[in-house]
Amino acid sequence: MDLAVIIVTWNNEAVIADALGSLQDDLSTYSMRYEIRVVDCASTDATVDVIRRDFPAVILTTCDENIGFGRANNLAMRAIGFEGQGRERDLPGAVYLLNPDTVTHTGATKALFDALFADAGNGVVGARLSFADGSFQHSAFRFPDLRQIWTELYPTPSRWIEGSFNGRYPRSSYDASEPFEVDFALGATMMLRREVLQEVGLFDEQFFIYCEEVDWQWRIREHGWRIFCVPQARITHLGGGSSSQARPASLFNLWKSRLQLYDKHYSPWKRWMARKLVAYGMARRMSMIPSCESELIDACRNIIELARS
Repeated sequence: MDLAVIIVTWNNEAVIADALGSLQDDLSTYSMRYEIRVVDCASTDATVDVIRRDFPAVILTTCDENIGFGRANNLAMRAIGFEGQGRERDLPGAVYLLNPDTVTHTGATKALFDALFADAGNGVVGARLSFADGSFQHSAFRFPDLRQIWTELYPTPSRWIEGSFNGRYPRSSYDASEPFEVDFALGATMMLRREVLQEVGLFDEQFFIYCEEVDWQWRIREHGWRIFCVPQARITHLGGGSSSQARPASLFNLWKSRLQLYDKHYSPWKRWMARKLVAYGMARRMSMIPSCESELIDACRNIIELARS
């Protein structure tokens, strides 16, 4: 098999048909041997029914609870044979992790696959993303440092937010005709070589949701693999489909994961500074939330306590 595609769902009834339909339409234009797997994390809507009814060729795994993005992807990758006793020749040449809130444009999957195997040192590739209205969306970033914390929690000039100060790559890179090297690709689209998974391993399951792809690609780069954004691979990414369903919980999970990431990859002094910036910045944000939004205030308060712990 050339490619195994994995999609993790949680209450994505409204978008999953477009994601799977556009992906299958794109894949049908190639001679590539592939399979598509979906891991559903205990959806309470009709996500599973839509998949079973309209996409019978998809290999569907259902969970009894929401086990999180990284753990769900790991479940599928282990089922494929990674970290198992399967023969190497039975493993796919690449694994493609794709969000359920995406629409694949014609030629995108092949462009990613070709870029991944253009050089033996290429380990991960991600697509060029756009919002539903076709507007530009950042698809890749530099690894987060203290500047990114500052731009999110403290007053910052707008020109800094869209620039390198905030870990963004210039628009000119996306407009170029060739893939460009990045620190990490957004988790909405990640295609990885088989050898990367064998060498580096799978997601760190300490991350329930958010930052797991950052940590993973941080480790992948530490092993010497290169990571690219491929502008020729175009995918519409609606964004926030699952996380928007639980706003206060999503805010807490986001910053919990970020603190885990800082603890794992920062030096001691930088970890200390990051936690201080988060605690003071979140207190500042909490003071501006209307009192009627008690759940959001509680989420901020819990983040502050976590940062100070």
